[in-house]
Amino acid sequence: MTSELAELVLAFEDKSPEEILREAARRYPGRLTFATGFGVEGCVLIDFVGRHGLGIDLFTLDTGVLFEETYELWRRLEARYGLTIRAVRPPRTIEEQGADEGAALWTRNPDRCCELRKVQPLRAELAKFDAWITAVRRDQTAERANARIFEQDGKFGLVKVNPLVGWTTKDVWNYMVRNDVPYNPLHDQGYPSIGCRPCTSPVQAGEDPRAGRWRGEEKKECGLHVLPSFDAPARARNG
Repeated sequence: MTSELAELVLAFEDKSPEEILREAARRYPGRLTFATGFGVEGCVLIDFVGRHGLGIDLFTLDTGVLFEETYELWRRLEARYGLTIRAVRPPRTIEEQGADEGAALWTRNPDRCCELRKVQPLRAELAKFDAWITAVRRDQTAERANARIFEQDGKFGLVKVNPLVGWTTKDVWNYMVRNDVPYNPLHDQGYPSIGCRPCTSPVQAGEDPRAGRWRGEEKKECGLHVLPSFDAPARARNG
């Protein structure tokens, strides 16, 4: 971590998500984006951006196999806040990927499928920016436990901003209810964590909240927030 980011971490550890977002927008004008997966944390951040007119670029990774409820939520959020949430899609459709890699790749090699439909498109999109906002929270997974508010992203080579990093699930839902923020109805049907339709299932009482992601696999992350096992080459910046 650079000394500048270390100072930001110290200065903003106790600040609100709105204050963190405002500082990020001030430091990276026109070069800051938020990649949302439309989880409750993402909906909270969209509410902050829309409610306070922060003018932050927004996009989502449309893998082509999201739940219909997710697509509907996408439309509702745009209408509610008067925002555009851009779609970033893989270069190949599901059918084209099936022709090259075999049908239903996610059943045989989910890591490869995530790499093609999420990681590679995200890497290409983030190359256009200097910083990106995520909905990561420390209590979500072991891999996220040491996340900082501002940090250098070792996977994609730009600054990563995590405004909700210190929030708990209770904090998130309290904000959602208090501000009547739209959310995915699947959350009320046993889906605490929602990804692609083929790789997401309901969670039973007592299970880990992410137990329904890639059920039966050791995999619990799509790879967007996991560092590679080698030193990634520096990202070539545009402009």
